[in-house]
Amino acid sequence: MDIVIISEFCEDFSKTDNDRFFYLAKMLTGVVGDRICNDTVEIVTSSFRHTTKSQRNKPADIWPFKITFIDEPGYPNNICLKRFFSHRIWGKNVAKYLKERSRKPDVVYCAVPSLTGPSLVARYCEKEKIRFVIDVQDLWPEAFRMIMHVPIISSIAFAPFKALADSIYKRADAICAVSDTYCQRALTVNKKVAKATTVFLGTELATFDRYSTKNPILEKKAEEIWLAYCGTLGSSYDLTCVIDALSILDDSKVSFIVMGDGPKFDEFKNYAERKRVNAEFVGRLQYNDMCSLLSACDITVNPIMHLAAQSIINKHADYAASGLPIVSTQESSEYKRLIEDYRMGFNCNNNDSHDLAEKLRVLVENPSLRLEMGLHARKCAEEKFDRESSYKLLIDVICA
Repeated sequence: MDIVIISEFCEDFSKTDNDRFFYLAKMLTGVVGDRICNDTVEIVTSSFRHTTKSQRNKPADIWPFKITFIDEPGYPNNICLKRFFSHRIWGKNVAKYLKERSRKPDVVYCAVPSLTGPSLVARYCEKEKIRFVIDVQDLWPEAFRMIMHVPIISSIAFAPFKALADSIYKRADAICAVSDTYCQRALTVNKKVAKATTVFLGTELATFDRYSTKNPILEKKAEEIWLAYCGTLGSSYDLTCVIDALSILDDSKVSFIVMGDGPKFDEFKNYAERKRVNAEFVGRLQYNDMCSLLSACDITVNPIMHLAAQSIINKHADYAASGLPIVSTQESSEYKRLIEDYRMGFNCNNNDSHDLAEKLRVLVENPSLRLEMGLHARKCAEEKFDRESSYKLLIDVICA
């Protein structure tokens, strides 16, 4: 079977890369797991790396699958007109590449978003009668509409993007997604697929555990309590509310450990300094360093902005794997339910720093409760987020 995996936003293809589609390629070719097959696998991705906003270097040629970079001009910011233009160019180049490829693939497994590329790929697969499987990672234009929300005007402005998304969803021969919420969105316009497959982004727990035993990049004093945040420092994440809550808590033992980078890095760091909150902004870390530092923390925080489209995301897997309790302001009913069902932390009112401060206070003052909720979080990771078992469902869909 000739399998083409298309994902515009892959990471660096290093040995510590935790990207979902890179991991799937390794599973399909037997690098991880016990799959033995004759599949030919190719990852088609962008020459431009979204995370670093720079053109890529060629990865080491050590993997038993092909990695193809398709030209994309790039863009300076997550939200800018150049980004939409860049995605459009990349999409056209991907469509051209597939048409000129030496053989037609048996199946195309395509990450959504972006939209232009997957839309053109969907049309190509439909015309050539190639099985087209989508994996919905985020909801566009819903995510952008949350950031640039102007009643009526936003709906009109984003209507073309919604039409693109619908065109992808309805052409899919199989639907996978990182949450039930995203699956249901795709199914609303798809009349061919009876049931979609939800597999959380997850992580490989054995790998996480191996990295977690390493010495973290920061040294922790015995009396300190570390509150951890991992992820993008951007408009979808309400770190201002967390900093305000820590200011209200006013406990010198508590330090805010922020792992990640993004357009609001300086803004959040300066705000923490103005509020006189103990905080360490360590920037973006390699996955192994992130695992070890996260595991040295005591509490995790998931501060998602009001009306955000996110459901189950990357950080949820790592937070659960760390075996730490969580405080969350996310409004997604799917994730709120997960926290409640596993009793692994507290759901807080969105954009309510006082409520967040009170929930933090409970955990700071009760080490036994932190331990109990942390054990429940780890159980959630083992049952819901371990790629070694959960990603077999994706392999089954690809190879059906």
